Amino acid sequence: MSEKKQIWEEKYLQPFLSKNPERAERFMTDSGIEIQRIYTPVPIPEEYPGEFPYTRGILPTMYRGKLWTMRQYAGFSTAEESNKRYHYLLSQGTMGLSVAFDLPTQIGYDSDHDFADGEVGKVGVAIDTLRDMETLFKGIELEKITTSMTINATASTLLCMYVALAKKQGADLKKISGTIQNDILKEYAARGTYIYPPKPSMRLITDIFEWCSNELPKWNTISISGYHIREAGATAAQELAFTLSNGKSYVKAAIERNLDINVFGQQLSFFFNAHNNFFEEIAKFRAARRMWAKIMKDFGATNPRAMMLRFHTQTGGSTLTAQQPENNIIRVTLQALSAVLGGTQSLHTNGYDEAISLPTEKAAQIALRTQQIIAYESGVADTVDPLAGSYFVESLTQQIEEKANEYIRIIDEMGGSVNAIEQGYIQDEIARSAYLYQRGIEEGSKIIVGVNKFTTKEEKYTDALRIDDSIRQVQIQKIQQVKQERNAQEVEKALQNIHHAATGTENLIPHILYAVEQYATLGEIADTLRKVWGEYQQAR
Repeated sequence: MSEKKQIWEEKYLQPFLSKNPERAERFMTDSGIEIQRIYTPVPIPEEYPGEFPYTRGILPTMYRGKLWTMRQYAGFSTAEESNKRYHYLLSQGTMGLSVAFDLPTQIGYDSDHDFADGEVGKVGVAIDTLRDMETLFKGIELEKITTSMTINATASTLLCMYVALAKKQGADLKKISGTIQNDILKEYAARGTYIYPPKPSMRLITDIFEWCSNELPKWNTISISGYHIREAGATAAQELAFTLSNGKSYVKAAIERNLDINVFGQQLSFFFNAHNNFFEEIAKFRAARRMWAKIMKDFGATNPRAMMLRFHTQTGGSTLTAQQPENNIIRVTLQALSAVLGGTQSLHTNGYDEAISLPTEKAAQIALRTQQIIAYESGVADTVDPLAGSYFVESLTQQIEEKANEYIRIIDEMGGSVNAIEQGYIQDEIARSAYLYQRGIEEGSKIIVGVNKFTTKEEKYTDALRIDDSIRQVQIQKIQQVKQERNAQEVEKALQNIHHAATGTENLIPHILYAVEQYATLGEIADTLRKVWGEYQQAR
């Protein structure tokens, strides 16, 4: 302790505390980092935005040159209905689209499969064939937008449908930009929409890396996701650690395929959650850039762009409450602001009613306006890394990094993320944090406004968006029509080619692309791979 701080404590602090006790004995972040009463200067390296290790941002001018991409996550019911929402969002100033797919699409079942009953179009849009993709983007030029697709196990098929549509539009594939999530490891650890075992799933991902490096150079081939890890109950430090550890596994797999880290490294992106603890989230984003730059440098990357961590952020879905749903507008605003202050490249803001249903048009508009007000009215985008030099933020950035690196060290000693997942380590750590968080809410040590404090008697919320079960019949009719019109022999040939490639080492993407161009269904392609690779079963 410095002499000046000791004098301050004796002269001002202790006499004040004797008459004015603090609200709690200890104040903690959600990651268990103790928050000090005050922060004094700490050694801070002289770093600048746009230079290694990119703590202060990946671009020298950040938002002074170009604002983050304002995305709105949308997709529900049929492709026709989702297309209407996309046109509305684009008319309101959305810069990029973010597509949500329904559960059957995510796990490789067509809408007419028995397992799809009751789920078609519910949590996202149903996509069974290229015909649906054509409808989804009707009237939208793919060269002029960026599209993010939250899809993992079937990411290769959905990407190929998007590419096939771009080709039909006459687009230059070298100019097509966007992202597929394509992060299967977090599915095993936190979310559950996997199909195949880890090894063939990783092979499919590296096939995408390789193909896109040559054919789709502006496309982000993976969005390594901490979002769903956080939604499952992880802390900020765990979200960061487990996400970057998964990223290391993908990089190792690509290197083993003899891919150039300086090429495929430029097509990696990340997807983080913006949660409620404002300063901890900002510190997490800053630490993420610094940690990833060092990780990639250790792997041998020399291209600066291959060392830059570029990330999309979505405000925390699990933080939204069904009680007093309008309060979620404030939560989303603070979370979005933390992402901007942390230097995000794109941002999705949740609708205030998403704890109750898919967002209504009104909720989606307010969510977008939230970003626009931050961008154009708050002034926070007018300078780079506004909180740099804050004693608190700089200290917290360092502590988050240290805590995350300790988790990564443990995972590395276990042989990497795949082994850590197979042994249940990551799942157990997430479950433990989720339990402690929920216990804090139930005991009242963690205050959630409108839930366990400041509650009111509420009327039933009546504006929820509902999806009719008849959607499934609409999709089944579409599938039947496509099957009647397509060339069945070409489809069978395409599926046989996929089967043959899956049994060997040939890149699967050209074969999947040909299959979707022949209007093979998503389920037919997934089933072909199931026959070769089987399905993954979690150890019980």
